[in-house]
Amino acid sequence: MNKAFTKESDGDVDDGDEDTGLPPLPAGGKNYITPAGYARLRAELLGLIDDERPKVVEIVSWAAKNGDRSENGDYLYGKKRLREIDRRIRFLTKRLEIAEVADPSLHHGNDQIFFGATVTYATTDGTERTITIKGIDEADNLQGEVSWVSPVARALLKAREGDEVTLQTPAGPQLLEVVSVRYPEPASG
Repeated sequence: MNKAFTKESDGDVDDGDEDTGLPPLPAGGKNYITPAGYARLRAELLGLIDDERPKVVEIVSWAAKNGDRSENGDYLYGKKRLREIDRRIRFLTKRLEIAEVADPSLHHGNDQIFFGATVTYATTDGTERTITIKGIDEADNLQGEVSWVSPVARALLKAREGDEVTLQTPAGPQLLEVVSVRYPEPASG
């Protein structure tokens, strides 16, 4: 078969942004994010563009001048790292362009659950858990933060202190009671 009609896989080429490790945004949904989360992603983007990428380009340029690129570790690793940086820059740029910054402190004093709320809820066995509802790009489960599109956040949204909501789990429906709802205080200024 003529080589022009075969698909070769070049292991080094990967222009897709699918492998970000983050869930996709819901269809037609907004990319809600807190002001702090937006600032963190923007700082990461600027750091990649202004600091890390130029350093890697310099290393790749230096390594390319050293001759045989096929066995040049600095060159090969540098090109791979450059692709990773460029992919992350594209991802961050796209996500920041569609970000909708929502300040949770606007709901300070409210007992209804909206984006940015820190919610303590109890399960039927008496176990209490506290979570903060954040944006897809900023939620960190290890810090007790869940994405606003997660099943538990969707079950809790719009409920009030004292309400009971049903969370659909693989083991079946689970009843949750909202114990408390808190929002950060507005910045004074």
